[in-house]
Amino acid sequence: MAIGPSFSHGHIDVICGPMFSGKSEELIRRVRRLQIAKLKVQIFKHGIDDRYHATRVVSHSSQSLEATPVNKPIEILQKLLDSTRVVAIDEVQFFDEGIIDVVNKLARRGIRVICAGLDQDFKGKPFGPMAELLAIADDVAKIHAVCTVCGGTATKTYRKNPKNADQVLVGESNLYEARCRGHFDYFDEEEDVLAYTIMRQERSLHETEV
Repeated sequence: MAIGPSFSHGHIDVICGPMFSGKSEELIRRVRRLQIAKLKVQIFKHGIDDRYHATRVVSHSSQSLEATPVNKPIEILQKLLDSTRVVAIDEVQFFDEGIIDVVNKLARRGIRVICAGLDQDFKGKPFGPMAELLAIADDVAKIHAVCTVCGGTATKTYRKNPKNADQVLVGESNLYEARCRGHFDYFDEEEDVLAYTIMRQERSLHETEV
């Protein structure tokens, strides 16, 4: 992966995947390489994510880097230094849609932007601004985890107690597991009702024909 000159016109990298896949670890790895190349890097994280530390990006393997917590995308522009050439944003899925404009503005200024976040929520649907962010990215790395049921490739985040329907519910292994598609099996109430109704209709039709 190139570090310097090829990104002189701005670049957007997105690292995505389920929980426990190593997204933050990959972001930290890329940032450290850029720091070795003596590029000025600023790291931001959403203030809601204080699971490990309030002002550090911390991976599940305990690697960490100092970061600036912000709650609104505009704060990233407000805190940006003139000398910054790279902006890294962890847990980017927690930001509102304004993050898209901020990332685009940074890239137009010639800044390389590295974002890491969950691409899907616990229902398997796009998380927050991630769908649009993935669409505008110049480079996307989708990282896989290990399914806690079968040991296969996990691309989903399973919430152990889906009764809490809020998309944002910060937690760790106490609340979530990485799952493969085969062991994910999430259906909300509307989908369950629809499936049951179709089954009843098909059964009734079959009985009528008989």
